[in-house]
Amino acid sequence: MPRSARKKSNSGIYHIVIRGINKQRIFEDDRDNRYFLERLKTYKEVGGYEIYAYCLMSNHVHLLMTEGEEAIGTAFRRIGASYVYWYNWKYNRTGHLFQDRFRSEPVETDEYFLTVMRYIHQNPLKAGIVNKIQEYPWSSYREYRQKPALCDTTYALNMFSLEHANALRLWAQFNQEESNDRCLEYDDGVRFNDFEAAELIRKTANVKNPGDIQAYEKQKRNTAIKMLKEEGLSIRQIERVTGVSFGVIRGV
Repeated sequence: MPRSARKKSNSGIYHIVIRGINKQRIFEDDRDNRYFLERLKTYKEVGGYEIYAYCLMSNHVHLLMTEGEEAIGTAFRRIGASYVYWYNWKYNRTGHLFQDRFRSEPVETDEYFLTVMRYIHQNPLKAGIVNKIQEYPWSSYREYRQKPALCDTTYALNMFSLEHANALRLWAQFNQEESNDRCLEYDDGVRFNDFEAAELIRKTANVKNPGDIQAYEKQKRNTAIKMLKEEGLSIRQIERVTGVSFGVIRGV
């Protein structure tokens, strides 16, 4: 069946999601995250695109960006090929790493631009990885509070105020607001997305943060994991959301 054409953004701005093939991890350690961000920066200079927000999760990436001199598809073929070559060399593997086609949605209004930005920055929070969005090291949130290394921060800040300190205060307040934003997601064939899985873990295991399961004594931890598997969460999803190792979960 032929693929449908990507919906063109009149503003030139897109929300992009790149995922590991078969939902596999694409970042194993901090070096992987840093190298991917370096590729984004390198090809930003080549392709002329701008990045307004990003978040690198264990098996997928969210980007809020504008198309540059070259098409976004061309840009991501460059980035993907470069990162996969290095990743395969590092981990002594062969074959594809990314889903064959990234997903995208046009961002046409300032209101939706800010919604997508907040959604991207809150990804680690809603997945239960951190308690505060500023704690996550692999999103663009910190770039807005420090000297930007990759992002154009002025575009978003000017939507709040032309005075920098006031804009930053209002921007941070907006990004930290509790929300139920649901933007572009990879829900195909998955019973629970990570946000829903995190909520299920909190209720099932009676924890504030899914990662708290790691501190449980062994029998209590394994009982909670078994219940989550019975609820329909996959081993990889439990690993991703709680931080408990794949081997431990598989052995329960």
